[in-house]
Amino acid sequence: MSERTKPEIDPQMGPAPTELVIQDTIVGEGDTAAPGASVEVHYVGVDFETGEEFDSSWSRGESIQFPLQGLIRGWQEGIPGMRVGGRRELVCPPEWAYGPAGGGHRLSGRTLVFSIDLLATR
Repeated sequence: MSERTKPEIDPQMGPAPTELVIQDTIVGEGDTAAPGASVEVHYVGVDFETGEEFDSSWSRGESIQFPLQGLIRGWQEGIPGMRVGGRRELVCPPEWAYGPAGGGHRLSGRTLVFSIDLLATR
């Protein structure tokens, strides 16, 4: 895969969605991620309302690997079907992210936008 750079997530327009939104910005040509697979990704996450970045593997300078079942619902449902080499944007309402406001996580109650590059799947 050619060397990619950290994606820029465009400001979101209109009201936040109430369902998970999945959009491929680059369609990969490699293996397809299965539900429950372990994946290696590079990602950036921003707040839907403010556009403020809250997390990024790019900023840490290294990709991250993990099993999908340990992640937020939006990633568990939004990454399967994605192909290695692809980049996908997920818009995760609170129910697909860290739950309703007051849920104990600093991002509870927030709609989150992720740009995810799938590097590998196992």
